[in-house]
Amino acid sequence: MAIEKSKIAIGFIVAGILMLLFGIITAIIGPTVMKNEVEKNTIIDPKNDLSYTMWRDLPVPFFMSVYFFHVLNPEEILKGEKPMVEQRGPYVYRKQCQKENITFHPNSTVSYKEYRQYFFEPSMSVGNESDVITIPNMLVLGAAVMLEDMPYAVRLLISATFKTFKEGPFLTKTVGELMWGYDSDLVAFLNKYLPGMLPASGKFGLFSEFNNSNTGLFTIHTGRDDITKVHKVDSWNGLTELKYWKTPQCNMINGTAGQLWPPFMTKESTLNFYSPDACRSLELVYQRSGEMQGIPLYRFVAPNTMFANGTDYPPNEGFCPCRQSGLLNVSSCRHNSPVFISHPHFFNADPALLDYVLGLSPTEEEHGLFIDIHPLTGVPLNVSIRLQLNLYMKRVSGITETGKISEVVMPMLWFEENGYIDGPILSTFKTQLVILPAVMEYMQYIFIALGLLTIVVAVFVFYKVKRSSNSAMTSPELTNYGVCTAASCESSNSNNRFRF
Repeated sequence: MAIEKSKIAIGFIVAGILMLLFGIITAIIGPTVMKNEVEKNTIIDPKNDLSYTMWRDLPVPFFMSVYFFHVLNPEEILKGEKPMVEQRGPYVYRKQCQKENITFHPNSTVSYKEYRQYFFEPSMSVGNESDVITIPNMLVLGAAVMLEDMPYAVRLLISATFKTFKEGPFLTKTVGELMWGYDSDLVAFLNKYLPGMLPASGKFGLFSEFNNSNTGLFTIHTGRDDITKVHKVDSWNGLTELKYWKTPQCNMINGTAGQLWPPFMTKESTLNFYSPDACRSLELVYQRSGEMQGIPLYRFVAPNTMFANGTDYPPNEGFCPCRQSGLLNVSSCRHNSPVFISHPHFFNADPALLDYVLGLSPTEEEHGLFIDIHPLTGVPLNVSIRLQLNLYMKRVSGITETGKISEVVMPMLWFEENGYIDGPILSTFKTQLVILPAVMEYMQYIFIALGLLTIVVAVFVFYKVKRSSNSAMTSPELTNYGVCTAASCESSNSNNRFRF
């Protein structure tokens, strides 16, 4: 019986050692297996349905919400008073993107053009595209600043042209017309006799270039030869650097195309991406950790230096001529029109900008941009990019349409492009890249713990069995029994001899 118990204990010891070894081996090779799995599902490869579909189709609903700054006192502005604006919106559009002309190259890159369309969503908007808004007339006030240094006679001629075509300093149009274009005799005249002067060949609208258009020819790395390069831009429209700005650093095309990033991010990582609409590369920095439906996230936000001027942040000198910090002068890539980009309501900008316009109230929660990204895979799960379009306007002598306008950077509208992963896509993502790795990690610790526990218990049982066996062999009862038996045998032998 003791021998059987000893064998069982030894068997459990062996089993415990095997479980312990399995747990240790899993702990050693588990991270490598997980790393390889992430890399396999991150590389842009048509043979991998998950990663390729995620990149090609972006199966995530994206929306653009537009907020206009309706001008309340246009007549007073022409007299030199402060502009007073009222935010109107959101007017929400569903954004549909589709990559076309996808071509893979031998050097582990892929080229494509991404086309975008916008569809109005009445149920998500405060009103209809027929709502009427008043904003500054970019054709008049923008042109006035552009022609400020022209001879006085030319400026008088320009002013007369505005009057001929009945173009005033402010526009009152529907949301749809402001967004996608409206008929203008002046635009038709300029396109006929001065082709190329305006960005639009047809109607003039603030977003007319965005709808039914592409963002240029992107060539990005697939990650096949180097996973750290996956999704990073190799060239844009055949260029490896831009020609808009004054310094090589500002002309660099850094990061990705702004949709996906390389995996294995840390809190020290930065999110770099090139934005054709902003005409430059942008960089976001880590702010805090969080989670979305159990999935760990890192939130990246715009640093205060993103739109700082060259005085406050010398590396941005190449983006100048600059005005106050918080403004990006994009005139060099917008037909020299005096257009500036900023955060909505001049968030994170020089406070002086708020003094020139009434009706603005910036907050980080409503006007700061952010990207929530899964650090292990580089996949953004929640995105909110918010930017504001501003027009620099002032009085220009000879152009009477400018009246006595005080020099001001006038907000016209701001927009938010947002999207987040949800539904079956989120469930698949969570299962494959969160739950399964967590199960693997927990299993290795469970096997190590069970192995150690089994070994300890089995050794204890084995020791008890051996000790019990040894005690039985040396007990007093057993010894006395042996002596008595010997004496009895001796007595029996004596009796037998007596009988003979």
